[in-house]
Amino acid sequence: MSQTRSRTYLHTYDERYLQRSVEKKIRTAGPMAKGKKKSSESKGRKITLKMAKNALKLTVDGKRRLDLSNMEITTFPKCILKLCDVDELDLSRNMLKKIPDIIDSFVNLRWLDLHSNQLEQLPEAIGRLPKLHSLNLCNNLLTTYGIPYELGLLRNLRSLNLGMNRIETLPPSLAALKELRHLGLFNNLLMGVPQWLHSLPNLQTINVKSNPICPDEPPKLDPIRRVECLYLVREGCLCSECLQKCKEERGKVDSRISKGLVQRRSILAGLITPNSVAQDDQAVCR
Repeated sequence: MSQTRSRTYLHTYDERYLQRSVEKKIRTAGPMAKGKKKSSESKGRKITLKMAKNALKLTVDGKRRLDLSNMEITTFPKCILKLCDVDELDLSRNMLKKIPDIIDSFVNLRWLDLHSNQLEQLPEAIGRLPKLHSLNLCNNLLTTYGIPYELGLLRNLRSLNLGMNRIETLPPSLAALKELRHLGLFNNLLMGVPQWLHSLPNLQTINVKSNPICPDEPPKLDPIRRVECLYLVREGCLCSECLQKCKEERGKVDSRISKGLVQRRSILAGLITPNSVAQDDQAVCR
């Protein structure tokens, strides 16, 4: 009996020991697993206010530019709101997927560069930047539905770059950009160019290269055949067949010239010479 009890006790002790060791391994392995998961996620670079202040530059014309380009930023840094009085903001070549509505805090902004990010949609607040002159949205993931109606409220916008996106049609609200001078639409999915673009009074350049645009009508053929070189030879140097062709072509040209002269003479024949009219007027006056 004593041997049986000791065996039972040892068996129970072994089970408890194994259970405790397994629980201990789970507790120690848990944080490591979480840590690995966090390390696998790509976190962007965190921008501090000190870094943003060091990124301030002065342009040639005396404007303040905040240059945060190519800094691996994935989310809009809210700390730069304390520098919202800048004139120019460069967030290009990052990994931004969204621009928040607080962008309208930059009321003095005249130049905004967001090219080469991962933007699929623009906020409506983009239309509340009254002094904005230049907006670069090239090389993003924008579609027609990602461009808000409020973009047409930028009355002072002069340069708009929407190239290298996924835009199929242009929103009609852009027809209100009366000060627009340069428009980039290259490398998109445009099937045609809207007619209202021709009514923009100050538009100087428009780039629609690399779009699947279908022409409304086939291009007209040029009736005039132009040659780069003209060779003159004597008749004696030509064979009989070539000489005959040249004479036929010469005859066609002469007949066209003669018809034109006949029509011109018939028109001039019905006109009264100025001298005869002057003589009749003088006779009446006398």
